[in-house]
Amino acid sequence: MAACTVQHEVRTSNGSGASGVLKSQGDYRRRFHFINCIDPQLKPPQMAVSKKAGKKAAAPAKAGATKVAKADWKEGFKKKQVGVSDMTLLTTISNESINDNLQKRWLNAEIYTYIGGVLISVNPFRDLGIYTDDVLQKYKGKNRLEVPPHVFGIAESAYYNMNAYHENQCVIISGESGAGKTEAAKRIMQYIAAVSGGQDNSIQEIKDMVLATNPLLESFGCAKTLRNNNSSRHGKYLEIMFNAQGEPVGAQITNYLLEKGRVVGQVENERNFHIFYQFTKAASDEQREQFGLQGPELYAYTSISKCLEVQNINDTEDFVATLNAMRIIGLTANEQSEIFRMLAIILWLGNIQFEEMDDGNARIADTDVTDFIAYLMDTDSAMLQKVLTTRVMETQRGGRRGSIYDVPLNPAQATAGRDALSKAIYNNLFEWIVSRINVSMKPRSTVSHVIGILDIFGFEIFEDNSFEQLCINYVNEKLQQIFIELTLKTEQEEYVREQIQWSPIKYFNNKVVCDLIEERKPPGIFAALNDACATAHADPAAADNSFVQRTAILSSNPHFEARGAQFLVRHYAGDVTYNIAGMTDKNKDALIKDIFDLIGSSGNQFIQSIFPDRPDPSSKKRPPTAGDRIKPNPHTSERLKPNQNRSPTEYDSKAILHQIKYLGLQENIRVRRAGFAYRNTFEKMVERFYLLSPSTSYAGEYTWTGDAKSGCVQILKDTGIPKDEWQMGVTKAFIKNPETVRLSPSSHDHNNRTQLFALETMRDRYWHNMASRIQRAWRNYWRYKNECAKRIQRFWKNNKEGLEYAKIRDYGHQILAGRKERRRFSLLGYRRFMACGIGAEEVNFSSKAQLLVSKAFRSSKPSPRFLVVTSKAVHIVIGAEKGGSTHFSLERKIPLITIKSISLSNLRDDWMVFNCNASEEGDPVLHCYFKTELVVQLLRLTQASINVCIAPTVEYAKKKDKKQVISFVKDETIPRDDVYKSHAVRVPSGEPPNSVSRPPPKRKAGTVRPITQGKLLRAGGPPNNAKGTSRTKPAAQPLPRKPGTDAIVAPPVAKAPSSPAPAPPAQEEPAVERYRAKFAFEGQEGEMSFKKDDVVELVEKDENGWWLVRKDGQEGWAPNNYLELVPRKPKSAPLAPPPPARRPPPSAPAAANATVHFQEHAITTACSSQRLSETGSGLSWCGSFELCIAAKPPPIATKPKQTPPQVAAKPTPKQPGKPPIPSAPRPPVGNGSAPKAAVSRPTAPAGQMDLAAVLAKRAQRMADD
Repeated sequence: MAACTVQHEVRTSNGSGASGVLKSQGDYRRRFHFINCIDPQLKPPQMAVSKKAGKKAAAPAKAGATKVAKADWKEGFKKKQVGVSDMTLLTTISNESINDNLQKRWLNAEIYTYIGGVLISVNPFRDLGIYTDDVLQKYKGKNRLEVPPHVFGIAESAYYNMNAYHENQCVIISGESGAGKTEAAKRIMQYIAAVSGGQDNSIQEIKDMVLATNPLLESFGCAKTLRNNNSSRHGKYLEIMFNAQGEPVGAQITNYLLEKGRVVGQVENERNFHIFYQFTKAASDEQREQFGLQGPELYAYTSISKCLEVQNINDTEDFVATLNAMRIIGLTANEQSEIFRMLAIILWLGNIQFEEMDDGNARIADTDVTDFIAYLMDTDSAMLQKVLTTRVMETQRGGRRGSIYDVPLNPAQATAGRDALSKAIYNNLFEWIVSRINVSMKPRSTVSHVIGILDIFGFEIFEDNSFEQLCINYVNEKLQQIFIELTLKTEQEEYVREQIQWSPIKYFNNKVVCDLIEERKPPGIFAALNDACATAHADPAAADNSFVQRTAILSSNPHFEARGAQFLVRHYAGDVTYNIAGMTDKNKDALIKDIFDLIGSSGNQFIQSIFPDRPDPSSKKRPPTAGDRIKPNPHTSERLKPNQNRSPTEYDSKAILHQIKYLGLQENIRVRRAGFAYRNTFEKMVERFYLLSPSTSYAGEYTWTGDAKSGCVQILKDTGIPKDEWQMGVTKAFIKNPETVRLSPSSHDHNNRTQLFALETMRDRYWHNMASRIQRAWRNYWRYKNECAKRIQRFWKNNKEGLEYAKIRDYGHQILAGRKERRRFSLLGYRRFMACGIGAEEVNFSSKAQLLVSKAFRSSKPSPRFLVVTSKAVHIVIGAEKGGSTHFSLERKIPLITIKSISLSNLRDDWMVFNCNASEEGDPVLHCYFKTELVVQLLRLTQASINVCIAPTVEYAKKKDKKQVISFVKDETIPRDDVYKSHAVRVPSGEPPNSVSRPPPKRKAGTVRPITQGKLLRAGGPPNNAKGTSRTKPAAQPLPRKPGTDAIVAPPVAKAPSSPAPAPPAQEEPAVERYRAKFAFEGQEGEMSFKKDDVVELVEKDENGWWLVRKDGQEGWAPNNYLELVPRKPKSAPLAPPPPARRPPPSAPAAANATVHFQEHAITTACSSQRLSETGSGLSWCGSFELCIAAKPPPIATKPKQTPPQVAAKPTPKQPGKPPIPSAPRPPVGNGSAPKAAVSRPTAPAGQMDLAAVLAKRAQRMADD
């Protein structure tokens, strides 16, 4: 259920002692990456080795290499894993402990585990979602320690090493059938295609072709077996070729040991190759008519095993994928048609049945079948029948040619000849497809590097083991030998090279088994087979007997045991008994001359092209046997199979233990543990762990000034690792036992929690601790910021209305100009006002008032009203009680343009008259407490076009043509306000006319409350004693780099120019800051244009990058990065202040776009009033006031967008008449084998007052008082 992948770095030079090592192009050395796949219920397969890309000791880094990445805090939040992700960290090394660790991780969906540099994988038999693009990107450019174990890590290691060290790479995948080898190969190709880059069409075409080889070769080379529904029945070595930039430019496939015997027979519940079922089920109507195609149940070769359907396999959909793969590879329609013709020939050959005649010779039962096959082969039907039923024998006398005889064949011999023809056609067809793929994927440019991927059979032990199993197990034996040699050799060579002291460990070397099979002197099994075939070539039974006799000389080998018609070989994976019957015939692997003559006579050029090598009758050289053609390959990838039932929940510990044993996982761990469990270059060690030592880091920056080796020593000392547990080599640091490099898990999760390196654990904790400190400081910062904001808001809330009202009030003083006595309460320093709007029209002023109403035959009397002033008219509103509620109605609307003047008395009364144009209603006479505010608003709204008349009497038009005069008399007996009666107003004396408003009262002195919340904030500021201060921050240093690389030097910091000697007192300059333009700037509307070296005055700074500046009396916005400060010249001694100037005439204070609202506190109209108060402020609120300013910022200039630059069949052979499709029923079943923004403008309104300056002046005035 999970597969085991082992990654290890090995190097072999040309001429290595390991036989059969794949040779790469050029003289590049090749690194091998081994992957081991384990089947949880199957015997374990072999291990594969691969090492994550790291700095090589002797290889200097390429000049201009990428700078070493700084430590990333996000790495501290990796997913915690179950069990031990690297089994060199196991405390107890035994097969049982290895199995227990693999089982815990497998049950938690963690199918990959390392043994040092070796990756073990256990097949999950389900989709875990771990091969998506998101997962793939997490492994791109990552070191092995940075990410969990994964097959993508093997692919990344191979690709990285190829680019970094310019060495050819090879990934070996091996394991038992069903352990996941084919899937691992596909994932490696998926990863390399995704990360190898390249935008050229030819590069993308190569990537597509490499991926398309998977469905194509799976259809023709995979089949359902008892152990695996998609078992590879051939070995495949894929070489992906890259250019110097690491882009794929070509590929090549080498095929090994196709199990062609499966074409003619399978055991029960197994199937033939997938393509036969895809073709017979999903072929088009045209193909069925052309090739006489029927269902798979009607052909002997596809129905003999009684298994036509397979769970989770859709033959119809797979056939579509196969056709698409053929199209991507570049197979023409004619080539595809000829491929399917060969398949049809094989299917119909299986339906040829032989019957025995009276003389014992064979005869074809139904010649219609042979007639149709002859049509498909474009050959003579009679010749085909003769080849299938007779054999031509030639006698020789003394080297001279003798007589030729036609020897009839019996049914068994004829059936064997028919099957031999079928197997030969399919085997040669498969070889032709592989060759055709290689033609399509030939390199498009110069090849610099190669990554090879080997997917080979796993070790096989069946009830009946024959020549095929011997070849497969021999290849696995050689792979295991190479794996052990390379693993130990690399380990020993590294210790010698790094001058490290260690104790060698004994291990089982299976070279003796390999010699037993392949040795020539003394002869091994293959040599004995070849001799038996040469001495008794005519009779298969005689050749088998000769082989039995020759195996007697092998009995002295302790790993061989002869058992009559069988023999036993003690492989590293277990004892296997092989049946000798038929071995010599399979080893010869040759067709009789008659069949070659039949193929030569065919008019079909395609079938002749797939048989290019035909034997020379005059040659006396023995043709190569199947054993001779076996090429052991050192590139393996082993995977473990958890169970035989392909169950995602079943874990067969017994089967896993067997696989662990023959894979030698325990020995591999011991080898790693006998030396040092962890090693890395000094530079990589420092780069990853410098955070753990205060001597090498400060606030995440690398500060060590010594070399990388001394930095490693300092880190190991500061982390508390004992001296006897680590050694420093020449270029690498080595840490010995895992017990001293990991932290034990807590007691409550001892069985489930992953045990990690102590260094890695401390590194994870470092990020968590730093995150906590940052969070704590951030929270304190926000507490401090919020408290400051509250205080500022509180101060502004207490002062903003008063400041704005002061401007309006001063304007009112100027209007009255010392001509009218003032009421005492109107001069209070803490009076404040607020107004609001009603309806859709903005209300500028609203207040209670009294209107002088005249009635017939009665004197005029004041009547309550409400005044509402808008930008266009004065509204007089009257309220009446009806049904217990007050209803308001508009009594009179006076347009502002009709008001010519406003008449007031010179006494302290509150009466006023609006002198309007002649109207039937006359001039309104009003009594309003807030007369000054009302007059100011009317003047502002009419741009001061209304005259203000102040006199002892007031004249008004009672009616259109009737004038009336109101006199004002001082009467000290009036206790309050004033009294109107009979056109006379009696009012007490008021404040002098030249009175001004009193200054605001001093605020009650309070205690300043420091902000001390939070652990990082202390009352009274930082301490003064030296002990309380933090240590001085050391200068950051560049991370160490490998020798030969270009150091990255920080640019020098420009020093500020020294200040010149002070100049003599110069002419006093204005207090405003002045800036000089560094560049010319062409402004748009609302912006200031200037040339280089122009000097402007600063009016306002804004945080968004735009400043308000003044030049030649005009203001506008300018980008601050275009300006540089002009240093101020020293000021001369202050002169005596000038005499006070005369007060200027009154003018409207607010900008044209400003709006000021007043409202009395008791208004109950539709404009709701609001009384404000503040506890403890010492202020008494008589009313409320608000100044609302609405201004648009200057328009934003849009940066112009840059325009990107402009960019730039083969003819079908003539066929004879098609015979009718044979209608013979299916033969009886027999035995067989089975992805510069524009600067924003400030939003502050134009014309807004400088609040800081006003507050400063007020504070100075209060201090002077």
